[in-house]
Amino acid sequence: MRKLIQFLKEAHLELRKVSWPSRKELIGSTTLVIVVSILAGLFLGILDILFSRSILWLIKLIGS
Repeated sequence: MRKLIQFLKEAHLELRKVSWPSRKELIGSTTLVIVVSILAGLFLGILDILFSRSILWLIKLIGS
């Protein structure tokens, strides 16, 4: 039980040292993460479509 209490005290002290972002910084960072995630998803989706169609085209070409 002593170790747990000591751990919690030390964790509390460490959390007081943390530099927390402002609301404006938090909203900006969150927006950036969402936008980049959407763009990456669109890019990967387009690549998937292109590769899938290319493979199907190759299969049809070889099968003919």
